[in-house]
Amino acid sequence: MKLLLVEDDKFHADYLRKAVEEALPEVTEIYHALDGRVGEAEARNHAVPAVVMDLQMKERNGIDAARTIWAERPKTRILFWSNYSDEAYLRGIARIVPNDSSYGYVLKTATRERLHLALRAVLLEAQIVVDQQIHKVQRQTRTHDTLTDSEYAVLIDMALGLSDKLIAKRQGMSLRTVQNRLLSLYDKLGVDSLEYSPDDHAINKRTRAITRALNLRAINVESLESAERELQRWMQRMRPEPR
Repeated sequence: MKLLLVEDDKFHADYLRKAVEEALPEVTEIYHALDGRVGEAEARNHAVPAVVMDLQMKERNGIDAARTIWAERPKTRILFWSNYSDEAYLRGIARIVPNDSSYGYVLKTATRERLHLALRAVLLEAQIVVDQQIHKVQRQTRTHDTLTDSEYAVLIDMALGLSDKLIAKRQGMSLRTVQNRLLSLYDKLGVDSLEYSPDDHAINKRTRAITRALNLRAINVESLESAERELQRWMQRMRPEPR
């Protein structure tokens, strides 16, 4: 079996290679890419069925690279590993994974045994595995009620600067639904929780909600970068054809 490691840190790449050799004797060829863009090309050129993907890389993040790989080969099995347990990463992955593929998410702080189990479960047995340590960290750090998928979609579009009407058009919602989602977001993110707010200095709730979401790791830079590229593709499709 061929396997691709996409990791820009040499120490982590060496650690991963050794873990793969120990956990997956079935692997006959291991390729390595230093960033997501090279990873896309390597996965394409070598037709690898299994990938271990870092999430944060300078040239191209892991979610964008995975989206490209899955678009070309939907059955590719990908195990993401990261230093971060951000809710935004889990949502970003869940939004792009094909129905007929398996994936996993494990922290770089996981024990070697846990990493071995994740490697076999996802890449060999085609299971979906999210390390229990990620859920544990999220429960410890989460200070807001869990956002629904539609609330999260509205939050991302709001962070990209879209108006209520444009969000409604893009998400296929009524304007009233978008406004209801915004009210729910403000409540769940604690937008009105400032201890002191002078009556004659109203808070910009949209900006405050985005700031709160960033602080709570409901969204992050990588999720916004990916969303911006998706928005550009959507706007291109919406552009009228020249006559």
